[in-house]
Amino acid sequence: MIRGGYEPGIAIPPGETLQEYLDTRGMTQAELAKRLGLVPKTINEIVKGKAPISPATALALESVFGTPARFWVSLEANSRETKARLEGQRSVAEDIEIARLFPYAALVQIGAVAATRKPGERVINLRGFFGVAQLGYVPALLPAAFRRQPRDTASPHALAAWLRVGELMSAKVETEPFNAQRLRSLLATMRSLALNPEAEDVPGRLKELCASAGVALVFVPRLPRTYVNGATRWVSSDKVLVQLSLSPPYADVIWFNLFHEIGHVLLHAKKEVYITEESNAGQSDQDEREREADRFASEGLLPNTDYRRYLQKNKVTSITVRQFARDMGIHPCVVVGRLQHDKKLPFSRMNDLRPRLSWKPDRLGCE
Repeated sequence: MIRGGYEPGIAIPPGETLQEYLDTRGMTQAELAKRLGLVPKTINEIVKGKAPISPATALALESVFGTPARFWVSLEANSRETKARLEGQRSVAEDIEIARLFPYAALVQIGAVAATRKPGERVINLRGFFGVAQLGYVPALLPAAFRRQPRDTASPHALAAWLRVGELMSAKVETEPFNAQRLRSLLATMRSLALNPEAEDVPGRLKELCASAGVALVFVPRLPRTYVNGATRWVSSDKVLVQLSLSPPYADVIWFNLFHEIGHVLLHAKKEVYITEESNAGQSDQDEREREADRFASEGLLPNTDYRRYLQKNKVTSITVRQFARDMGIHPCVVVGRLQHDKKLPFSRMNDLRPRLSWKPDRLGCE
């Protein structure tokens, strides 16, 4: 029995104690088998640690040796516990190498795991973070992160961690049951909030609007080597998660990414996980669903008919951009972002019309 915090370094089978009892009494295994009504092979397997002492056998041993059944049951339980603990320690040692693949320091900064420099503790903390018995199971838990074909410097383990952070954050968000019709009706209001993107209450209002339609909107900082802008997935039959990285922090990028992810929610199947990477990194053959979400976002923020009419009738200048934005009831950054994306305007120009937002990302609260 383990006492005073002592943990043995080896699991001693209770059969060894049983053999000591036999030796002390000059009793053979065959004789004990007869007294217990068991075959000699069963006694031999117990002695060798190949078979456990069952509660029924423990009661029978109490009759033979006068030792309480709970003594034998306790020996068996302690042996199994020690064996399991030692095996757990070996699995921790194996997981240490896998743990190095995750951006632990970055996860500490956003409150996902507790700070520690001990490799073994990092393994335990990461297991708790992912909710797995071993870190080797993470790819099966978050297969979407490992199916990507990103740039050479990207890390599927970091992407899996980013997705898991969003999942845990969404569990803290209370939402109404998902309602597609309501979500569509809220798009105009969400778009109007882009008129004053630097207002302090805008992030909270966006979250409230989304929650009222069954969407948990969370802001998760981009982790090192992920190059991800956003992701969408259903976390239950009536609740969908939309997570944004807030990077790059330009207002037009954030609104486009939000509408892009909402496009996935309204247009595409619930079973899939949609991950939007920076400039479609690694997606030389962009998925048609990503193109559909792009078109949804573009049309929702700046209707194509009006956009083309502007290009046909105006020279692209700061003055015409501002006037067009006023006419469309949208912030000039949306127009500039669209023009830059379409290569109608160099990325070096009119960036003074693109506010850099200082929105604070959400935290998990593990300090």
